[in-house]
Amino acid sequence: METLKHDAINVISKLPESANIDDIMYELYVIDKVRKGKEATVRGETISIEELRREMQSW
Repeated sequence: METLKHDAINVISKLPESANIDDIMYELYVIDKVRKGKEATVRGETISIEELRREMQSW
């Protein structure tokens, strides 16, 4: 598994030179959420499709 630092450097290096701080922060936010989602899945913290559909109906 790549380190968070490596992931961040890799993503930032792929951004265009015109990227601003908001672009960088968004990419870091996405990395964080994906990593946390993967970790939750490994821990078995998931919900079924049916549960998700019920939750979405309340939106």
